Amino acid sequence: MAIEAIVTDKAPAALGPYSAGAVATGTKAIHVSGQLGVVPSTGEFAGDDAVSQARQSLTNVRSILEAAGATMADVAEVTVLLDDIADFGAVNEVYAEFFEEPYPSRAAFEVAALPKGGKVEIKAVAYL
Repeated sequence: MAIEAIVTDKAPAALGPYSAGAVATGTKAIHVSGQLGVVPSTGEFAGDDAVSQARQSLTNVRSILEAAGATMADVAEVTVLLDDIADFGAVNEVYAEFFEEPYPSRAAFEVAALPKGGKVEIKAVAYL
């Protein structure tokens, strides 16, 4: 499986650790449902802030991918939901800890509310 970043000067450059687009080749698609920043062993949020919840959310995504035989390097697309878009920069820094170039494509949205009052929810699509 390979992920190749799509780069063009005819579209804006990425504003962070993600690619404007990504081409994934492979035979197996893995769709990871949105993951809150909930610690599996306790059922509670990893913390009250977006940073700790984002780190746990991405850890949960990684664990699900590993269970399917994939890694974060196999991720082609990510969607980040935030209860407050002001947390975008801080979450972006945590996100960069989990991904390397070529980065997956990504969208980030502020939403009215997340389940359990969460601050961050992240979903991903990977290919093997």
